[in-house]
Amino acid sequence: MNEYVAVSGRSPLAAVIALLRPREWSKNVFVLAPLVFAGAFSHGVALYHAGLAFTLFCIAASAVYIVNDLHDIAEDRAHPVKRSKRPLAAGEVSPRAALLLLVGLYALLAVGCWMLPRAGAIVVGYVLLNIAHTYLLKLQPVIDIFSIAIGFMLRVYAGAEAIAVPVSPWMFVTTLCLALYLASIKRRQELNWAGGTGRAVLSQYTAPLLDRFAQMAATGALLFYSMFVVTTRQELVFTIPFVLFGLFRYQWLVEVREAGESPADALLGDWQLILTGLFWLAMCAYAIGWHKT
Repeated sequence: MNEYVAVSGRSPLAAVIALLRPREWSKNVFVLAPLVFAGAFSHGVALYHAGLAFTLFCIAASAVYIVNDLHDIAEDRAHPVKRSKRPLAAGEVSPRAALLLLVGLYALLAVGCWMLPRAGAIVVGYVLLNIAHTYLLKLQPVIDIFSIAIGFMLRVYAGAEAIAVPVSPWMFVTTLCLALYLASIKRRQELNWAGGTGRAVLSQYTAPLLDRFAQMAATGALLFYSMFVVTTRQELVFTIPFVLFGLFRYQWLVEVREAGESPADALLGDWQLILTGLFWLAMCAYAIGWHKT
């Protein structure tokens, strides 16, 4: 019998789906970045391998979230939002059921790693990194933010390995800066919402410090993306305004709408950001495809 009474009123199936956090899978689009920038999106085999790597990261991410939620049940119950949003904290899914689901996800990962071994090894590294993050790294200020960002870099690396293309150093450093920006904003919003009742590491941050982290990272992301375009992919110069608009719009959502604690919710909940991403992707595909013909 659960020690905590379910409060959200979700059905058992909806609670299990919420435990997997499919909305967070949107972060795994970083896996597809090498496919786009290599101009391999018209190759069937490359599409299949990239899609498989994307799927592996979705499975791995859900497994990581279950481990995290099992570890953080007590902490999540003290959070003003997570106590009703997280199925384990809300008492909608039992820890035993979550463990059984976790075993099933690991079995799927094992099959996927056998099918795509090079990318699969990186996925395993991602899982291990996040287990370390759950139990140790997220308790260390600054290190916790960087461990989140490294997870995004591993997504890009796995996407490149899946289709056997090299990754530009500019892409790695741009991904790092963009991920640091999102992670800094996430911590800032957690601090604003939960204060001292949320994550233990939040007591070692201040909102102005996290704002400065975010500003430095956003500036770096724009700078390094622009240098990547100028030095490596000049045909993408017209995508830079979309990157600028996306950063401005996201910061507006953070400041005015108080979004950003969940980057996936902020991105998927705003039609302007969605359209910006789609236009950016369309322009990349067109420019790279046209340049190759």
